[in-house]
Amino acid sequence: MACIYSSSVSSISAKLNFTSLSNHKPRFFCSLGGAVAEPKAVNATEPLLLNAARGKEVERPPVWLMRQAGSYQLLCEKHPSFRERSENVDLVVEISLQPWEVFKPDGVILFSDILTPLSGMNIPFDIVKGKGPIIFDPIRTAADVEKVREFTPDESVPYVGEALTILRKEVNNEAALLGFVGAPFTLASYVVEGGSSKHFSKIKRLAFSEPKVTFTAWFFTRYFKNSQAPWLNTFSTKLTRELKPFRFSTRGPRNLARRFQEFSLPYLKQIVDTVKRTHPNLPLILYASGSGGLIERLPLTGVDVVSLDWTVDMAEGRKRLGPNVAVQGNVDPGVLFGSKEFITERIKDTVRKAGKGKHILNLGHGIVVGTPEENVAHFFEVAKGLRY
Repeated sequence: MACIYSSSVSSISAKLNFTSLSNHKPRFFCSLGGAVAEPKAVNATEPLLLNAARGKEVERPPVWLMRQAGSYQLLCEKHPSFRERSENVDLVVEISLQPWEVFKPDGVILFSDILTPLSGMNIPFDIVKGKGPIIFDPIRTAADVEKVREFTPDESVPYVGEALTILRKEVNNEAALLGFVGAPFTLASYVVEGGSSKHFSKIKRLAFSEPKVTFTAWFFTRYFKNSQAPWLNTFSTKLTRELKPFRFSTRGPRNLARRFQEFSLPYLKQIVDTVKRTHPNLPLILYASGSGGLIERLPLTGVDVVSLDWTVDMAEGRKRLGPNVAVQGNVDPGVLFGSKEFITERIKDTVRKAGKGKHILNLGHGIVVGTPEENVAHFFEVAKGLRY
């Protein structure tokens, strides 16, 4: 059952101070000002977001925001290392719950990073403020690939399972709990490039050069496929009734569009098939930023929901996806810097174009640092007030 809160913006925004929430223990919820409407139960046993993902009838599109667990300034000062914040159970739980305590979104996402599995694969890395991910020993040869270890989630990253167990109890089925992983080619791009990249020249050279190196690129991508399946199964085992989005970022489709079917699609599909064999009722979301030219191919992965980025018109995206897959998105994150009237108009336009049902309202990318919190509050208020 999803709880629907209908509060005035002023009554919510008066208490929107994420930095102060870092002092709260993760076991307690802060109260919100304003009136609380009686929730209308569409399904007494499942969260609204889960029902929408499965194509069931819902009274409104569920709403959450990518990167919503991100305003934790005081925690950054106290714990400046991103890896410390994302690998400490108490901090992960606290950061993940901050937006839930303030906005009550329909989805609560685990605070983590797509590179988390690398430490368990003998690939040293760090995430440096102002620079992003740094891979200390980039992998660019067949010999480098041989050094990579098989990823065993329970042994390498036990804090993830522990945090998910705690979060499930905290959210208590009032919202869907979301975990996420990176697509194989996304992780391969980071590891081969040595970090973030604009042109992806190193992994393109690896993929498009002579046959021996091309085989290395194929093997490396496949290696991440073999690692991400148990990673998703870890989420699935810990949270057998919750929703896990499978995140697929720009490294695949935007930069290797013509090679999508060779380097991305087969491995994505194999991961989805592997998870579905053991958890057939578990919905999966695929987020593919910059993939406007590949929309028709994304459902071929077998996922239940395709998350469109903000550059795609929702009506066009919905039409190109077809009726058999749900859609998520896709308000431009920049809209949240506009007036409340403008935010309202863009929300309603997106929901109208998405049509009734099988839609999860979200941004078309992660929320931007510095977004006014009162505008985030308005976004949730308007979204929760909608009815089909």
